[in-house]
Amino acid sequence: MKKVILLGLCLCFLSCLPALAQRYKTAAGLRIGNDEFGGTIQQKILEKTTLEGMVTAGPRQVTATILAEQHYPVLGQRFNYYLGGGVHGGHLKDYGTIYGVDGILGLEYKMNGLPFLLSADIKPAIHLRHEEWFNFGGAFSIRYVLIKEKPPTPGQIIKGIFSPSDKKKKKKKEGSSIFGF
Repeated sequence: MKKVILLGLCLCFLSCLPALAQRYKTAAGLRIGNDEFGGTIQQKILEKTTLEGMVTAGPRQVTATILAEQHYPVLGQRFNYYLGGGVHGGHLKDYGTIYGVDGILGLEYKMNGLPFLLSADIKPAIHLRHEEWFNFGGAFSIRYVLIKEKPPTPGQIIKGIFSPSDKKKKKKKEGSSIFGF
């Protein structure tokens, strides 16, 4: 019973820590899948959100994809999972223009002390114009960090744990009276 209580306290403490899922702003590299090869670039746009652009080529098609991805920490700040969605378009040999929608679910690891990101993902695609209506793809990516993000100082981490967020302060201030005075 003591172990369960201790585990619960540890989980409560860890949930109070700020989510630092990423330590980069921009990263670019190679994407290698089962039947595709290409390039990828990720740009951080919000605290835990990135936009990822991919250009891949396979035996019969060339595709460009844009995805919005939300990142969540798994074990510390360098290892996280992400999920998201987006759209793709391209050209299929003997068919012409193709397009559709994509989802993505993956794991990402920022190598400690090195400017590299390793990731593996599954990326199902629903084709709105294609010979096949569905594809369940996946790939491995290695990216080089082009623009790093400054790590938070210990003071910022402590402040995030023990002080109320700005949203709570604003809500309290706005809701002080019925008429907003």
